[in-house]
Amino acid sequence: MAKKDKKKELPTVHPDLAGFEMNIDSFGTITSTLDRDRLNAFLDKQMPEDKKLKPKENEG
Repeated sequence: MAKKDKKKELPTVHPDLAGFEMNIDSFGTITSTLDRDRLNAFLDKQMPEDKKLKPKENEG
């Protein structure tokens, strides 16, 4: 039996992140096609605040 060719399908992403790719090389260096500041701005805008990171009222 012949092996089936796997087609590389691109995942559906938010339009603001179109073309975003992240790779890790053999030395563990992370490379990205999107600027870190732009990615952080997107996450700040889109992600809700984490309740676990807020200080509790009864804590100092």
